[in-house]
Amino acid sequence: MTRIPRVSRVLGIVAVAAAAVALTACSTSGSDSTTTPAAVKGGGLGTADKHVKITMMSNDAFAQVWQTKLVPEFNKKYPYIDVTIDSTPYDNLLAKGMLNGTDPDPQYDLITLDDPWTPQLANAGVLLDLKKSAASWTEKGYDWSDFNSAPLGSSEWDGGQYGVPLRSNMLLMFYNKTLYQKAGLAEPTPEITWKQYLDEAPKLVQDTDGDGKTDSWAAGLTWQKGVLSPTFWQAVLNSNGGKLFSSDMKPGFDTKAGVAALQTQVDLLKYAPPGATAYNYTEPLDAFRQGKVATIFTWGSAYKSAAVDPAVTKLTPDQVGIQTMPAGSAGPSTHRGIWSGSVFKNSKHPQAAWTFLQWMTDKEGEKWITNNLGSFPARKSTLASTPEQQWLVPVFKTLQSAYDVAAKGQMWRVRSVQSNAIQQILADQTSAAVMGDTSSSDALKKASEQIHELLTE
Repeated sequence: MTRIPRVSRVLGIVAVAAAAVALTACSTSGSDSTTTPAAVKGGGLGTADKHVKITMMSNDAFAQVWQTKLVPEFNKKYPYIDVTIDSTPYDNLLAKGMLNGTDPDPQYDLITLDDPWTPQLANAGVLLDLKKSAASWTEKGYDWSDFNSAPLGSSEWDGGQYGVPLRSNMLLMFYNKTLYQKAGLAEPTPEITWKQYLDEAPKLVQDTDGDGKTDSWAAGLTWQKGVLSPTFWQAVLNSNGGKLFSSDMKPGFDTKAGVAALQTQVDLLKYAPPGATAYNYTEPLDAFRQGKVATIFTWGSAYKSAAVDPAVTKLTPDQVGIQTMPAGSAGPSTHRGIWSGSVFKNSKHPQAAWTFLQWMTDKEGEKWITNNLGSFPARKSTLASTPEQQWLVPVFKTLQSAYDVAAKGQMWRVRSVQSNAIQQILADQTSAAVMGDTSSSDALKKASEQIHELLTE
């Protein structure tokens, strides 16, 4: 995810969409059983006399860039496939995808999916299994095995592969080398533990200009309530070997380790700027860009705007370090956030749609997109290569490390057809602890009870 917009509650909308799925696709399941003529024939790749037209619904954070820069490059190789990228607000994407997937006359052929959405759409039977149903349209050199397992796993469900990673992202740590130096501290390394970080944090609350007033603080992250606010403490929990859920989908976070992880998020407020409880995504990033916080825990795709782009930051790549977040007893911490591309099963032109996704994500296409648009890659071969832009060198190293860490610790949001509802409960209850309205232990106990009730209804 590059910048991830604020997420409002969409459960009611999704419920309506799910009802539509139940009424119009009650005979489908997560398995791919499409028998429509279009899916069998594929719809072709167009000709000079008759172009094929495909439309993708995409997050509005990057739809315009794809339309203006990516599509013309794609058309150099496939001139007869006309691609329209429809900018869709984040809050509408999942519900809109549900409805399109069951429409007998669908408007869209493709959708971009946020990390936790695949189970819901795949279980509803509206997505094409790309390894099975699209195998005959897949180029021989596509090389599925070259993808890192963590980003590719975002679009897997129940044995099917329903998407490919288009914009990979991980929750990472950025640090201001200058502020660490002023505080008399060594730069952090991937081996630094959460205990060590918290022990050093008071020294990073400092007066940097000598006027007797504190003007720089230690930490920034998303404290404001939202579906993405729990990802920080979830990462801390995972780094200590904890799991959100057991293998049989019972809440596993209402534990001593879970409470300690959430308390870490609460305690960091002591070393944050005034008003930090209102920090969502942009606020801590702005504070870091201005040299007001020494470290932020944010999505890695923000690195360019934090360290490279002079139009929005005072910092330079030489001043900004990037790495996985501090370690717990089981190793470093991170959290997965992947935007995947999927083909609707009812698309009239699934072959062209899959061809577009293949072009974006094969070895050559991913490198082009990374070097020209700055999107983070998912392939091992891309990350092992030398990027055209120097600032991407430390990013590549950190991303590969983060993918390995995430895969080892299963550091991602819950994989469930109820993922949105579960994450909303976690956001509601843990935010109460962050705001001081309840204790961390009581917040997790209440969240566990509500999720158990949700899953047993």
